[in-house]
Amino acid sequence: MHDILTEIWQTARRNKLRTTLTGFAVAWGIFMIIVLLGAGNGLINATMKMSEDYLTNSIEVSEGVTSMPYKGMKEGRYIQLNKHDMEATETEFTENVDEVGACYYTTAMVTNGDNYKSIQIAGVYPVHTQIVKTHIICGRFINDIDQKERRKVLVLADSQAKELEPKDYKTLLGKFVKVDNFSFKVVGIYKSRDEGWGNAYSSYSAIKSIYGANTPSIGRVEFTFHGLNTEKANDDFEKDYRRRLNGAHQAHPDDKRAIWIWNNYTQGMQMNNGIAIIHTFLWVIGLFTLLSGIVGVSNIMLITVKERTHEFGIRKAIGAKPWSILRLIITESVIITTIFGYVGMLFGVFANEYMDATLGHEVTDLGMEKITLFVDPTVGLDVCIEATLVMVIAGTIAGLIPAYKASRIRPIEALRVD
Repeated sequence: MHDILTEIWQTARRNKLRTTLTGFAVAWGIFMIIVLLGAGNGLINATMKMSEDYLTNSIEVSEGVTSMPYKGMKEGRYIQLNKHDMEATETEFTENVDEVGACYYTTAMVTNGDNYKSIQIAGVYPVHTQIVKTHIICGRFINDIDQKERRKVLVLADSQAKELEPKDYKTLLGKFVKVDNFSFKVVGIYKSRDEGWGNAYSSYSAIKSIYGANTPSIGRVEFTFHGLNTEKANDDFEKDYRRRLNGAHQAHPDDKRAIWIWNNYTQGMQMNNGIAIIHTFLWVIGLFTLLSGIVGVSNIMLITVKERTHEFGIRKAIGAKPWSILRLIITESVIITTIFGYVGMLFGVFANEYMDATLGHEVTDLGMEKITLFVDPTVGLDVCIEATLVMVIAGTIAGLIPAYKASRIRPIEALRVD
């Protein structure tokens, strides 16, 4: 075996360009498939992380503007959701609807001693923490008693609390802070999804009575549901629900812009389908890249055998058996493919780690919230090893065909080759 390795090393040194090209084809194929899969996984993980913050079987309903004329009225009318819409949601759709709540947003100046910050406050029902999952660090979220008694309580994001109490933000818990000209008690602090972003929460009844008492608008309606397990069932429910609310506001039953319905269940289904398509596309591209490497190895091995036909003829003339020639070419193919495949794998892993260290910490501001487009853009070690093994096996097979031909050639024919 030592003699074979020595001979392979000497052959590689004599044909540096050929060996380099073969190795580059192998390394590039492995590198590209690992980088592509890593980037795809980063996008998929970021998407999945965002979807995890929302309850799947929940719907949010927002006010809109009519886009279709109806009963002599032109399009462009602003539709405000009111208490009758919320009552209809609670009483007329009991077959599927569970808990119903509402959100009313306002922006206020929150002051704690010398520290102050302009914060968007959402007046919500207790069900909100089920629909938009809130991870409480200390204290609690809004409860039923807060809602019934119109308590002026406040749940802050940790990023907000740190600005209002820089020394130890957790000491805000239980304290009273000023919200504009009103005193609110801090009852909880939750972990914001991204640094510097997040709503503060209070009881819906308190915020609506202070900031929205003079308007019939109740803001946004949200509710949880059950029994809608297919896309068709969800679509049918949305049509019935839209028809009911649109009818109450003299809007066309099919006008999708009069009220906006955000169904987290159907959105999740569409997201999963999109993720499956992306994943398949990345694998197809990666495999084609891998295939190009295999083709490159095959072509170079064919050239290698052709260049060494005269040498193989001499070997056979002095007694070398076909198996020794076959073994020599296959071993050379396996060693070159393995070494450069491993190099490509290492560079691919390093590239993914670099993406994780740079793009993985980059936050995009969408205005209403900040999101991370890449989360853990890496590939499992098992995938890296499997891709490398595929290339090694393919390289072996690529070398096997010309090796077999070379081992079967007659010495006299081989010696005639220039």
